[in-house]
Amino acid sequence: MGSITLKNVSKVFGVHAVIPSIDLDIDDGEFVVFVGPSGCGKSTLLRLIAGLEDVSGGEIVIDGKNATDLPPAKRGLSMVFQSYALYPHMSVRGNIAFPLKMAGEEKAVIDKKVADAARVLNLADYLDRKPRQLSGGQRQRVAIGRAIVRQPEAFLFDEPLSNLDAALRVNMRLEISQLHQQLKTTMIYVTHDQVEAMTMADKIVVLNRGRIEQVGSPLELYHRPDNLFVAGFIGSPKMNLVAGAPAAMHQAHTIGVRPEHLVLSKERGTWRGTVGVAEHLGSDTFLHVNADGIGTMTARVSGDFPVTHGDQVFLTPDPQRVHRFDDKGMAIR
Repeated sequence: MGSITLKNVSKVFGVHAVIPSIDLDIDDGEFVVFVGPSGCGKSTLLRLIAGLEDVSGGEIVIDGKNATDLPPAKRGLSMVFQSYALYPHMSVRGNIAFPLKMAGEEKAVIDKKVADAARVLNLADYLDRKPRQLSGGQRQRVAIGRAIVRQPEAFLFDEPLSNLDAALRVNMRLEISQLHQQLKTTMIYVTHDQVEAMTMADKIVVLNRGRIEQVGSPLELYHRPDNLFVAGFIGSPKMNLVAGAPAAMHQAHTIGVRPEHLVLSKERGTWRGTVGVAEHLGSDTFLHVNADGIGTMTARVSGDFPVTHGDQVFLTPDPQRVHRFDDKGMAIR
């Protein structure tokens, strides 16, 4: 079992409360992603769960047992860092086996666990290589393999893909998601990349200044953001946010419209504007339109939509897809 519960958990450095107070339930087998901008407290929260930082208040419960004061080695968790932290003089086999040797496991047990992890991670052909002979993605898989062999209650990932190039990030994202499906083990994953969060998570925890803004599935957060922060953070490109007179027409202080929920026309519509930058992605094109009296709006259209820089266009929001927010930035349902 790998359930984790945080009860009024806080972290204070001096007079600065990095984590004011957090309550959170993580179910056994869930893939939970902590996401938010730099400095929001997501890595600190992960380190509190791991036991690498002491809590200033509250309780951390793992599998129904109070683990608040337990050292990291006694919590049954394995952590994978942004840095691979591999031993350069050891082979892949030696790196993966290292925690088992330190725990005094028998050689036959070690060999079996290493072979099993290597098979799951497609590393069987690389067991005798040194880290310097591997690609970045392969090194990260070795680091994950070192965590797997401990058979933890949960895996903790602290921005593990940050050192990889764009193509490798996509591949490793898929591999980690597939690994979760195979192992069915609880995983907590920290990232500042909301695309990673949307594509990998069962449940997303959006953090801002040490506070939880919203918890939910990727589609829940996308379709029903609780506030302006979540609305502006989740989604790529970002939601268009409009205040003033256009919002007042919807009985709101601010309205939000996703780029794909704007209908573009060259003839008529709600807001008139001029096409600025066009980002052509093949199947889709993202148009940045300078809307009169509003500012820049992003619209998603088909890749072959006939428009060029400087064209006059009209934007019309889908009335069923307009998000409304009050003067405190909270969603109006």
